[in-house]
Amino acid sequence: MSSDNHGASAITSSGLKQPYHLVDPSPWPLVGAMGGGLTLFGTVMVAHYGNWLALIAGLLTVLTTMFFWWRDVVRESRTAGVHTPVVRLGLRYGMMFFITSEVMFFVAFFWAFFHFALFPEHVLGVENPTWPPAGTLTFDPFHLPLLNTMILLLSGTTVTWAHHSIIEGKNREAVWALVITVLLGLSFTACQAFEYSQAPFKFMGGGVYPAVFFLATGFHGFHVIIGTLFLLVCTIRAQAGHFTPTRHFGFEAAAWYWHFVDVVWLFLFICVYWWGHGIIAGE
Repeated sequence: MSSDNHGASAITSSGLKQPYHLVDPSPWPLVGAMGGGLTLFGTVMVAHYGNWLALIAGLLTVLTTMFFWWRDVVRESRTAGVHTPVVRLGLRYGMMFFITSEVMFFVAFFWAFFHFALFPEHVLGVENPTWPPAGTLTFDPFHLPLLNTMILLLSGTTVTWAHHSIIEGKNREAVWALVITVLLGLSFTACQAFEYSQAPFKFMGGGVYPAVFFLATGFHGFHVIIGTLFLLVCTIRAQAGHFTPTRHFGFEAAAWYWHFVDVVWLFLFICVYWWGHGIIAGE
């Protein structure tokens, strides 16, 4: 049994004689691609015919793939000699590039928002156009949006607390910090769902402003849900003793992702909620 596993289950050697990880044959890339294609097909079917069968089947396939594929990755991380320093460095680079791609994904939404906000005549086609369009009511940024901002900032603090606890070998403390972080993530999602239920505009048929608002904040909310699930898995793994002061990249990846979600929300709050509200208020 590894000395730094703190009572975790025994791990076995991979028998590899070189520092790189040669992945085993896996069905999940193919199954995941099929699930993604079925999800896209199902989305089209829902939009045109109201038939949800293909979409539900596609989503279930994707979720099943995620569960079993990540289960295999966790098992790999628990096999001695597989995640060598070289492999862990590659994982870090991979996560960095993934987050960079996510940053550019949100840049597109901010680009659209500022294009419409600064040059509304390009899309509205009326004399003396304003942004948001005349008659559009916006959210007060210092009510529920500010509460959500405080929730996410606090969650960034607790996930950092968890990280330091793992580094210091305080496993129980790390578990509690992760539990609090997950609860804060769920609270944010609940608040955003309530905010959407009170929105003075609708996504479908509401025009350019609702489309940009719901796409930007909605995709961020989706990322919060993914990050919450990510941290929930980390909580279970921390409880099982999978993380040690020197080997805990699975948690680090989740923490990086969560901090990315925090930063994106700060830009959404400042640009879309606060600055956007100031435009229509004449501030």
